[in-house]
Amino acid sequence: MSEMLLEIRNATKVYKQRGTGGAKREVIALQNFNLSIPKKPASIITIAGESGSGKTTLAQLVLGFTRLTSGQIIFDGQDISSADAQQIKDYRRQVQAVFQDPFGVYNPFYRVEHVFNTVITNFKLASNPQSRRALCEKALNIVGLRGEDVLRKYPHQLSGGQRQRIMMARAYMISPKLIVADEPVSMVDASLRASILDVMIRLKEEIGISFLYITHDLSTAYQIGDQIFILYQGTIAEKGNTIHVIDEPRHPYVQLLVDSVPVPDPDVKWEGEINLPSDEEMRTSVNSGCRFYPRCPSRMDRCLTAQPPLYKIDEVDHQASCYLYDENEVAVLNNNSR
Repeated sequence: MSEMLLEIRNATKVYKQRGTGGAKREVIALQNFNLSIPKKPASIITIAGESGSGKTTLAQLVLGFTRLTSGQIIFDGQDISSADAQQIKDYRRQVQAVFQDPFGVYNPFYRVEHVFNTVITNFKLASNPQSRRALCEKALNIVGLRGEDVLRKYPHQLSGGQRQRIMMARAYMISPKLIVADEPVSMVDASLRASILDVMIRLKEEIGISFLYITHDLSTAYQIGDQIFILYQGTIAEKGNTIHVIDEPRHPYVQLLVDSVPVPDPDVKWEGEINLPSDEEMRTSVNSGCRFYPRCPSRMDRCLTAQPPLYKIDEVDHQASCYLYDENEVAVLNNNSR
């Protein structure tokens, strides 16, 4: 039995697009991505980056919504691409999703209880109305809600925070081992974000559920993430312990990204957002070198020869994909660095 819950090995996803004049081109959404999540202890792995960095593509690959161009996704020792129908069903039960829009995932014609009844019926979780209600109450209590307050209501009668916590409760009810949370707080009021993040921490610490947390918000990643992968145009720019990476960023892109976050100090003037023009010409070939080259203040000619490997920054798990650290040892792929 594998000690790893999820292993992603050299995952690459290439999309074909039709450009001006009908010419076709390939766009690399994700390139040679590697990640390992152990079964124990449960952890929150953050995938961060700006829009278009490949975060959602990764989530879709893990959830099976799209197929890899090359590479492997292995769950509990089973390569998902070669799994049979029963194994796929088990995988979909053990890997659940919480999406960005807390309203769009609901059918507005049904009451909230329909969300839970569908899950209970599909996975045969209860055989009578009393057991159904008990399961619903237990799941709702985990996320700080009560059945009498929400089950008979329609989605539009609930706040965004309540709708998102109900999605967490639905996922918990199936007893998954991993929840893929794609921007779960980005469309929720700031005052409600803490409650959703607290639910994630509770599910990790009390229930033992791991999370793949997709976000562009480094502040929430800093609060709850155990490990972070920062993507830039489909490649890993930097990875490691969340606090280490955000407190001491080493990749030039990550340094700019962290510097763009306002400091919560009225005496420190915020210079505004970083101005990074739309520039993806480096994304049309797997052999085009470092994606950040056109924007990098430290760029070198060798950056155009090949994508830099991940170099070790410390002996724990901090790694950066930049030739500035070529004197360091190259990190071993697929190692479990916790």
